Amino acid sequence: MTQRQPLAIGHRVECAITEIKGNCSWGHQVGDKFEVSTHDTAGMCGFFYHDVFPRIMMLQFGGGFPWGDADVSRVECPDRQNCVKAELRRIPRAT
Repeated sequence: MTQRQPLAIGHRVECAITEIKGNCSWGHQVGDKFEVSTHDTAGMCGFFYHDVFPRIMMLQFGGGFPWGDADVSRVECPDRQNCVKAELRRIPRAT
């Protein structure tokens, strides 16, 4: 099987880990930053990725909420005992 490169469609979305309460079993640390997309989990835990996927899709394809910064979405891991908080940020691709 060949390794495929993620598709470069829509905007880039950067995920920055901002807070951890307890211990992330996946190994994330505060300050970690990585690019995620609808085609690339960037190694994110499946539970967390499943919960934040709609926000990633919204940011990647130009959507936003009518309040706050349309380019940023704050998300939390579903593990309430070891909660990981992150910030998703839309980064326009250079043309």
